[in-house]
Amino acid sequence: MTERPPFHLAFPVHDLAAARAFYGGLLGCPEGRSAAEWVDFDFFGHQIVAHLDPQMQPRRHRNPVDGHDVPVPHFGAVLPMAEWEALAERLRAAGGVDFVIAPTVRFKGDPGEQATMFFLDPSGNALEIKAMRDPANLFRK
Repeated sequence: MTERPPFHLAFPVHDLAAARAFYGGLLGCPEGRSAAEWVDFDFFGHQIVAHLDPQMQPRRHRNPVDGHDVPVPHFGAVLPMAEWEALAERLRAAGGVDFVIAPTVRFKGDPGEQATMFFLDPSGNALEIKAMRDPANLFRK
């Protein structure tokens, strides 16, 4: 893969302290700038911004993908396999994450074979963290 510029994502959370504990503490994403109603994080080299919305209600929809019910919408990151494995182990050991889809490998034997895990943040936003068996196949059909 070629080097790409970081993406930016702004999303609602119902509690900034809980978002800080989850993204900064549990996931280990360094905190960037913030104000009374938002905080940004370095999400594996990308900028995500948690915006306070005390009334937010997460969407509850799922689509079938390779035998699993994938939450939609979701966002995440594609990590190198060793980093994915270390994060999966850290999340299991921390015990504070209820996996929607526990760490697993899907599309086994296909060009798109990937390790993946899905979980929710404290506001119910769904995240997917994945790693490709062959990173060059990320967009391969």
